[in-house]
Amino acid sequence: MSINKLLGSKKLTSYFWKTYREDPQNIETESHRLLHRTGFISQLSTGIFSFLPMGWRSIEKIKNIIREEMNSSGLIEINLPVIQPSDLWKTSERLDTFIPPLSKFQDRRDNQLIIAPTHEEAVTDMVAKNVNSYRDLPFTLYQIQTKYREDPRPRAGLLRVREFEMNDAYSFDVDEEGLDLSYKNMIKIYKNIFMRCSTEVIIVDADSGAIGGKESNEFVMLADSGEDVILISKDKLYAANVEKAIFKKEKFEKENTINLQYLDTPNKKTIDELKDFLSIDNKKMLKTVIYKADDEIVGCVIRSDYNFNETKIRNYLNATNLNLASDKVIISKDLVPGFISPINIENIRFLYDDSVLLGPGNFIVGGNTKDKHYKGFNLDQDSISYEILDIAEAEEGHISINESILESFRGIEVGHIFKLGDVYSKKMGANFSNKEGKNQNILMGCYGIGVGRLLAACIEANQKNNSMNLPLSISPFSIYLVALQIKDEKVKNLAEKIYKELTDLGFDLLFDDRDIQTGVKFNDSDLLSLPVRRVISKRNIQNDSIEVFERDTDSTISLTYDETITYFKTNLIP
Repeated sequence: MSINKLLGSKKLTSYFWKTYREDPQNIETESHRLLHRTGFISQLSTGIFSFLPMGWRSIEKIKNIIREEMNSSGLIEINLPVIQPSDLWKTSERLDTFIPPLSKFQDRRDNQLIIAPTHEEAVTDMVAKNVNSYRDLPFTLYQIQTKYREDPRPRAGLLRVREFEMNDAYSFDVDEEGLDLSYKNMIKIYKNIFMRCSTEVIIVDADSGAIGGKESNEFVMLADSGEDVILISKDKLYAANVEKAIFKKEKFEKENTINLQYLDTPNKKTIDELKDFLSIDNKKMLKTVIYKADDEIVGCVIRSDYNFNETKIRNYLNATNLNLASDKVIISKDLVPGFISPINIENIRFLYDDSVLLGPGNFIVGGNTKDKHYKGFNLDQDSISYEILDIAEAEEGHISINESILESFRGIEVGHIFKLGDVYSKKMGANFSNKEGKNQNILMGCYGIGVGRLLAACIEANQKNNSMNLPLSISPFSIYLVALQIKDEKVKNLAEKIYKELTDLGFDLLFDDRDIQTGVKFNDSDLLSLPVRRVISKRNIQNDSIEVFERDTDSTISLTYDETITYFKTNLIP
């Protein structure tokens, strides 16, 4: 049975739906505004929404598309608990490191339980208990299940919430080759899902974040309302989230080495102040910043024509939290705020961006004395310990690794996939006996689509003229049947006849049979913007014609009753 027939047609006189003239509070995106005004969602608490019947129909259609694509590709549906024992998370070593922090509570037996933000632990535990041999592999499991994350800054309606439904999938393979095949298969499935939702996406390299793993990619819909910053090379051969992006750093000819010397720099604490005071380029100066990475104090140094990428720093340090150190902490380490220097500092670990080695040398750095800087700092000759890595943030105008200029865009993440490897299986005992009879860790991948976020993204992508313009595939109804002068017997009878016949054919109609003003009916119809609107009135009955408005072509045609039925059979798929 098709999803349209399963959901069925509805009459507005007996349907739970209301539109609003006022915008919601704290509106930030068009999708938030339209979801509220069109009666799709109702806010229960900060970042927590109820779906009203109209919105839930679209959600069900998205979920149906996901299920069809995953089932046809051989994936197997399961359902995992939202409430999980904290012991699982201790085993995976994420109990105290997951960001945002886990929501925990005690049951009546004083057992600590977790409201799941994701299901890697639960699915790994299930597979560990049921897989023994290489003959049991490979397979991919999926579910559509509720998640809860204590996001500190929920915003923008459904784009950033605390409670949400997610389609998450998990692949289990015997080797890297199998994991690669599962990963590529999921990319194909996701592309099909987004195409059927009329959402154009790009695939970008991404940071794995709290999920972990060695490799991940995001599916991003470009939109000015998006929170993510995406860098795409002009030749379209490279794309990455700014948190992950790498670029080709400018290399300069080395200067002849000079001896270190003190410079008087009265009250010049910032790079810009120093640049103007000394009349030098950024490439000749180094920025030094002190971070608190969990309980460790770490210094980071970069050429001042670049900026720090804190995600890269946090990942390298394997830190849960990374924050700028306070002046109090800086002073406690015998450093001077505003004039921090890595020179002759032995009680702090320093990380250097590789741009330092590519610079001209003889750098200006802090003097670790008030109103003083050093001139002539050269990393490759000074007798200090250091770690060199890429901790720079790529920006628009930088050169990509394939020699093309990077351009910056904003985007909405609608899907995220990860190669986990044995990150979870090793810790949680998910292994199998291979062909030689030896135990081997299962290799995993995980994959996720936020269902409500996808709906909001589709609205952001398609909205125009103060209306949603959702595609036919996920529009709550296919047809808006409007009966004007509903008390007229001929109008009522013809509308009822059309309603029944098209419903029997498998179409899902919203029948506006309310006895209200014509303007209200058309305003609601325009706001909801279903793919097709069909109008029955005394005038078009007299003219032996039925008015059909096509939203995609923005055109109105007049058809006889028989022509109308043929039109719907030909142009719409029930």
